[in-house]
Amino acid sequence: MTVEETLAAIVERFNRHAERTPATREELAGIERTIQIRLTDGGTYAVDLAHGRLGNLRSGPAAKADLTIATDTATFRALVAKEMGPMKALVTRKLSIDGSLEDKLLFRKLL
Repeated sequence: MTVEETLAAIVERFNRHAERTPATREELAGIERTIQIRLTDGGTYAVDLAHGRLGNLRSGPAAKADLTIATDTATFRALVAKEMGPMKALVTRKLSIDGSLEDKLLFRKLL
């Protein structure tokens, strides 16, 4: 599966979860963010969070990202497959997250 296909699957999975989970919908209500995923050995992608849903997944950097997630492709795939947790990736410096504390905490919900 390509990175683009993996990201599209993550977006779809997140949106299904948000639709089925009223607490998630309530928690994300009113939050609008642009999230950028930068693969240090590959491309850059952006997605928007609005109205409790992820959408507008696109290739290329965001004009203005609220949250930037940077990692390499292997770590990205390990995170998605849950072979590595976000905390381990952060501690081993295989993952960096730039944004406000609130936005960093938001990242945990997206995985």
